[in-house]
Amino acid sequence: MSLSGPLRPRAEALGRALPPLLAGAEQMAHTVMLGEHGRRRAGTGDEFWQYRPAQPGDPVRLMDWRRSARSDTHYVREREWQAAQTVAIWVDNGASMEFSGDASRSSKSDRARLLALALGILLLRGGERVGFGTLPPRPGRSQILRLAMAMEDTAVAAEHGPPDLGHLPRHGRAVLVSDMLGPIEPLRAALTRASELNARGVLLQVLDPAEEVFPYDGRTIFTSMGGGTQMETLRAGGLREQYITRLAERRAELAALARASGWQFHSHSTGDMPQSALLWLYRALERGV
Repeated sequence: MSLSGPLRPRAEALGRALPPLLAGAEQMAHTVMLGEHGRRRAGTGDEFWQYRPAQPGDPVRLMDWRRSARSDTHYVREREWQAAQTVAIWVDNGASMEFSGDASRSSKSDRARLLALALGILLLRGGERVGFGTLPPRPGRSQILRLAMAMEDTAVAAEHGPPDLGHLPRHGRAVLVSDMLGPIEPLRAALTRASELNARGVLLQVLDPAEEVFPYDGRTIFTSMGGGTQMETLRAGGLREQYITRLAERRAELAALARASGWQFHSHSTGDMPQSALLWLYRALERGV
């Protein structure tokens, strides 16, 4: 079958656009070892995993009386959870994510999409169902290409994009990647909805080093990436302490919001190697958040 008409140039353009993101994500995913047993979690499988102390509400049928008889504590025999989980990934497509404080450094958006796709590859290889934004969760190798296409096709929205968990199922898992510098209420609403679905997840804040140390001094004009906000100051250095304090307060607020919802929070700088953030994301989901 040959490609003709408007479909062919679109396919050729897509072929030129996908390799950098997809190849980079594939290479980074290789750095994280899945391990012999993949993503093990407690559940209803047949294979024994571990013992743990019994907790209120544990069914009597799960008690291991032989193990319990050897101590003063009752133990439950956990088995490996073997069914596939659904993981919904969202990456902020707001204009603020296009920022980079250095032309030689990746933008926050590029780093966020790289991490999201590499994580998706790892999860799909582990047998999970993965979705992204409006892309429904599916398992299998072919979903990797769909994820890459969806991430490349994401258009820049307003200054800060609202979290989209439209395909998050009950008892699912979610990954939200953003600079998280915008209004916090949309994020709070997303975590509230996730709680109603008995779903948990992780928050990954991606920042540029300039946003962490505020290196500006003297006369400076600050303009938002969307162009909607502009501020001029003659003494930018005098704002540094106040800015760093407010950033610390925002991080503390995000960490508290995550804890209250049973989620995990982590911050990543685009000045650091992406592998460390990918490993954190993978291990956070591996622990079952």
